[in-house]
Amino acid sequence: MKPITVLVSVDSNSVLLGAREFYKQLVELVKEYNFDSIVDVLETGTLGNYNGVTIAIMPDDVYYSVKTKDEVYKIFEEHILKGRKVPELEISKQKIITYKPEKLPEEYKIVTRNIGKINPKSIEEYIANDGYFALAKALKMTPEEIINEIKESGLRGRGGAGFPTGLKWEFTFKTSSDQKYIVCNADEGEPGTYKDRLIMEGDPHSVIEAMIIAGYAVGATKGYIYIRGEYFGSVENLRKAIKDAYEYGFLGENILNSNFNFDLSIRLGAGAYICGEETALLESIEGNAGRPRLKPPYPPQSGLFGKPTVINNVETLANVPPIILNGAKWFKSIGTENSPGTKVFCFAGNLSSRGIVELPMGVTVRELLALAEGASGTSNLKMVQTGGIAGTFINEEKFDTPLDYDSFANNGVSLGSGVILGVNDTHCVVDIALNVMEFFRHESCGKCTPCREGTKNAVNILEKMKRLEATKEDLDYLIEISNLAKDTALCGLGQSFPVPLLSLINNFKEEFLEHIEKQYCRANLCKKVEKKKVKSKFKL
Repeated sequence: MKPITVLVSVDSNSVLLGAREFYKQLVELVKEYNFDSIVDVLETGTLGNYNGVTIAIMPDDVYYSVKTKDEVYKIFEEHILKGRKVPELEISKQKIITYKPEKLPEEYKIVTRNIGKINPKSIEEYIANDGYFALAKALKMTPEEIINEIKESGLRGRGGAGFPTGLKWEFTFKTSSDQKYIVCNADEGEPGTYKDRLIMEGDPHSVIEAMIIAGYAVGATKGYIYIRGEYFGSVENLRKAIKDAYEYGFLGENILNSNFNFDLSIRLGAGAYICGEETALLESIEGNAGRPRLKPPYPPQSGLFGKPTVINNVETLANVPPIILNGAKWFKSIGTENSPGTKVFCFAGNLSSRGIVELPMGVTVRELLALAEGASGTSNLKMVQTGGIAGTFINEEKFDTPLDYDSFANNGVSLGSGVILGVNDTHCVVDIALNVMEFFRHESCGKCTPCREGTKNAVNILEKMKRLEATKEDLDYLIEISNLAKDTALCGLGQSFPVPLLSLINNFKEEFLEHIEKQYCRANLCKKVEKKKVKSKFKL
């Protein structure tokens, strides 16, 4: 019998579906049948599917999705013992669905190259897959050569802002200081976004290696990973990875005999969405309330503790080691001319498949919906939100828009953090707008008037519209509030809440007008509330 490797996706999403129990069951079955010498059962990161726990049988390259122990036993009995596939449990990377274009796009794994392939808790497996080779190469280059390589690659921030990474590094490199910092923004507070969590759970060393390279390039000797406190699996894996990196000499003093020192530690966030904004994040690390700073100065000149600081997103950093190893020209050959490389997309909402997929920049919304297998259940897809809670809501007319850093300017469709959130026709557009604005009202730090008062007034108007009591003047005021905040708010949160709101109004204006003119809600979620007269108990 040929050797078999069984990979069980044990990330935080899969654990909730029973992944640890299924892993333990397979280990026990292998022992019971004395298959220890020919079958290895291993934990790995996400395998990209969340309709069940994904189990991969290698080298057969067969993927199963399971939800019960009986299904796990069936796979063991049929596939491992008898060598026969279990078609009813098998999942394919490319399925035929309603939204299928002529040809489905194929994954191109750069950021997710090791996820689902290695044990994330093993530094040896990371090294065996070219881990820390980029660091060794970088330490033989000059800082200028590294920065030029990143600049020429065209790598831009994958957290949503899209700022050129090499340019950010260059600003910090050229600023003189006795101390500089590298900060990884792993806060990931964007609803529907979970790519950074899965990267840190499945391949923590890629982030650590990138931060060390960045530190060497700009002259920083200290780094912080600012991570959501709720990301328990990511924190656990990162802490072990950092400990192992110190033991192997990749962190600490005189790294790989280069005379370069770099220390790295973790800081936990407390659940504030505003701390995704880079200066609010710095305030939080310093022990202050997470509120954004006035800019300029910008972090590359005056950041953490007033020192020059590079702040990069998890996905951005995970691109760095492959660029150093393979070169800028290789990276630029992927994606589009103005948006090189790949993007990790997250499927969420009313879509048939949940999970992540990594594709070259320029993939269309329709192609992503095809990979997500369209709308779930029997309902039809009404709209899609791209880019996260601060992204755009679009209808089918814009499903063929290529997603890259030019898509918002050219077509009004946001790339953002890479969320593809499906919304079916059981949802009311006003209800969706209200839900979005309640989120921003709750997360606003209150420091600036356009955001603090703008979100509050927007919620009041939408609540009035939900009661079918709004007027055309209310809708006009809602648009005015949005445009004002977009131009005058202090930070990215206040400047971005108008994006989803205006996209809903622009693309679904007819439904907003129906709430005003016809006193009608298509999804029957909004209704007029009769105010009851309450008699006073007291007489004057």
